[in-house]
Amino acid sequence: MAAKRDYYEILGIQKNADNNAIKKAYRKLAKKYHPDTNAGDPKAEEKFKEVTEAYTILSDPEKRKLYDQFGHAAFDGTGAGPQAGPNHSGGYQEYHFEGGDMDDLFGDLFGHMFHGSDPHGFSYEYFNGSGPHGGFSGQGGFRGKGQDVHADLSVTFDEAAFGADKTITLSDPNGGSQRLQVHIPAGIDTGQSIRLQGKGAPGYGGGAAGDLYLKVQVGEKSGYERKGTDLYTTVSIPFTTAVFGGEATIQTLYGSVVCKIKEGTQSGSKIRLRGKGIVSMKNPGVRGDQYVTVQIQVPTNLNPEARQKLKEFQQACGRGRRGAA
Repeated sequence: MAAKRDYYEILGIQKNADNNAIKKAYRKLAKKYHPDTNAGDPKAEEKFKEVTEAYTILSDPEKRKLYDQFGHAAFDGTGAGPQAGPNHSGGYQEYHFEGGDMDDLFGDLFGHMFHGSDPHGFSYEYFNGSGPHGGFSGQGGFRGKGQDVHADLSVTFDEAAFGADKTITLSDPNGGSQRLQVHIPAGIDTGQSIRLQGKGAPGYGGGAAGDLYLKVQVGEKSGYERKGTDLYTTVSIPFTTAVFGGEATIQTLYGSVVCKIKEGTQSGSKIRLRGKGIVSMKNPGVRGDQYVTVQIQVPTNLNPEARQKLKEFQQACGRGRRGAA
């Protein structure tokens, strides 16, 4: 059996290459030898397996460190490396692309990207191809998990606050479409995603379908500002209520509440309404708070009598200050 080639040599890079150089080299070789573009060519398939194995090791900092220290013995079960054992004999039995940054690596290599939109505020980018979860079995047959589909989903402020069920339509590149029921969990916020397992691109060679990830964009609601699970609003009170104290009605997502206003309340003062914010996704029994900023209404269009009384008030306040001095 021929000796394994050096992983750095396979990818054509120096041993001090950074992650970007490793990705760039793999991108070029994977495109060249990918089975989709070399159907029926066993040599290209072996090359693809070889560069994939090299990338799998060198792109992982821990595996790369072991390889730099022990070489292939770190993984081939010969007893010379720290991971040797009965389950590792004969090298890798299965090569998988796993997770994260492989999405951007394959997105423009092995498929065609198309865009779509939906009247319910749903838009998507779909990558049709073998994608980041492809793999080769130990018997040499190509199989792979379908590409994950990433999409944007717009929801209203109230749908995000209280939860809702929406129906979206997903179109495929062949002109077909499917309607999907999506549950919007109460408390979700902009930037968070909803995962629909198995609703992405179909797998290959018996592989599982990918997942559909819906990235949520929450709309605005007049009079409300959201920060996490807390809400921020304002309430306008008459000048006389601020001076003498009284009550003010404040609107919340759960109905109106009447709050006491202390005598001498200043504009900009804040009222905290506990538990009147957004529900926590982690703990449905917990809600954020609502913080209400008080705004004082300045009297306008005073009639002569009111103007005179206000003048007397001003003069009385002035005498009080001089007396105190």
